[in-house]
Amino acid sequence: MSDIIRRDPRAEWIARNRLHPLHAAMQPAQHSWMGPNGVIRKNLHGIGFIGPNGIKRIDRSGAQQGGATKRSAAVEVQLPLHQVPTPAFYISVVPDMVGGRLSSHDRDLLGLAHQLAGKDGAVLAVVFGEHKESAFATAGVDRLLVLEGDQFSGYAPEQRVQGLRAVDNQFSPRHWLLPDSRSGGGELGRRFAAALGERPATRVWQVKDQECIGRAGAGLQDLARPVARLILAAVECAEPVSETRHEALPVELSTAVVRSLSRIEDLGAVAVDPAAIPMAEAEFIFSGGNGVKDWGLFHRTAEDLGATEGASRVAVDDGFMARDRQVGASGTWVTARVYVAVGISGAIQHLQGIGACDKVVAINLDPGCDMIKRADLSVIGESAEILQALIDAIAVYRNDAKRDAA
Repeated sequence: MSDIIRRDPRAEWIARNRLHPLHAAMQPAQHSWMGPNGVIRKNLHGIGFIGPNGIKRIDRSGAQQGGATKRSAAVEVQLPLHQVPTPAFYISVVPDMVGGRLSSHDRDLLGLAHQLAGKDGAVLAVVFGEHKESAFATAGVDRLLVLEGDQFSGYAPEQRVQGLRAVDNQFSPRHWLLPDSRSGGGELGRRFAAALGERPATRVWQVKDQECIGRAGAGLQDLARPVARLILAAVECAEPVSETRHEALPVELSTAVVRSLSRIEDLGAVAVDPAAIPMAEAEFIFSGGNGVKDWGLFHRTAEDLGATEGASRVAVDDGFMARDRQVGASGTWVTARVYVAVGISGAIQHLQGIGACDKVVAINLDPGCDMIKRADLSVIGESAEILQALIDAIAVYRNDAKRDAA
């Protein structure tokens, strides 16, 4: 038998042709990759991935059975429960909770908190006002403290600092962790540090060997210092909790938070043009692909929804959308709360670009395409009919809202 490796021109052509139905199957599976901060990330959702507790990721798509559309029976995995009956100390985390839910940045922060807590400590999450999150237990929260009251609503950093000081007086956490973000965590953390008289460690991307390593020099250098009591952590500061279930026991303050006279007046949110929001920062993206036949209707639907427009590479190459609207590994990696894919089949590069999105909604004619498999909610049908029905539903909703207000 010859040792010469034979090329398969047809397989090479399929691997290059993103529109071929077998294109995704020709792409190598990516099990790990390096993040923007130099941290190796693992694909926790990959088929066959085994976590630190020996739990193996189950194939729910039927791929291991050889059928693209075959679905295996859903097996519910009961994660082991992590309990801390009498914590020796607390690690307090103040997540941003943008939109009332934990972001990927918040989950990284909770992962870092569990590194600092070890076996004897407990992670205490402090949340302001009402929230919509139901996965505190799987995110790694041992104790949950919700500070309710109208004084914490809107932009109220002074009142929130008062609330955090009350928590500090009662629980005396060993460390405070806040996200060093533009969503409020960065400012609140620095205000809180000034109130406590602490020197915070900022832009921390790693905690190792009792040292905080943070970015400095316009992000070109690393600054190491002993672990501070107040840490403002960057994205990907640690692996999020994924293989354990926690109690998330509710706790309360023993005393009421002192309401102080605020020097800041919140005048409410300012309307922003969704088209002016950068793709990487958009919370709601309405993306179109090759399946969109009426682009005028697509733009009108995105405007009615108040969403930022995106597109697949095919739509950009065909001239329907600008290059800066392209989503995917070859365009912009997005972290939207809601990502709506209209007429996008789901090439591997596009799926990589939306991997950090919380909720994905797919509108497509093909029930077996990869985007439908990735989506949390799927609508099978002609895109023009669905978009028109969506516009009509928005109009009815707004008319009902005006009637109720009157």
